[in-house]
Amino acid sequence: MNKHQRIKKNKEFQHVFKKGKSFANRQFIVYVFKSEQPEFRLGLSVSKKVGNAVVRNRIKRYIRQTFLELKDDILPNADYIIIARPQAATLDFHESKKSLEHVLRIARALPKK
Repeated sequence: MNKHQRIKKNKEFQHVFKKGKSFANRQFIVYVFKSEQPEFRLGLSVSKKVGNAVVRNRIKRYIRQTFLELKDDILPNADYIIIARPQAATLDFHESKKSLEHVLRIARALPKK
């Protein structure tokens, strides 16, 4: 994932939180804000409640890899913020990918099968 595809600044996070819509399941909360940029941007938030640094970094790797694999199917002109809930710590990669796909379908960011 390129640098220009990441949301890093607090101001950008707050903008998506205020203007975007949220969708959730047991493992993840997704905020989606449609904008005019040519490609999607991704922001990640995994709090210390989820686990230690090793667990949090693993979850972030799983989320980034999922978005990398879904980049052709996902709606391009939007900002996405993914918040991991504590239940996400117990998932392996395939389960977390399935869970993220589920939330993104609810958010209508992915086409239905």
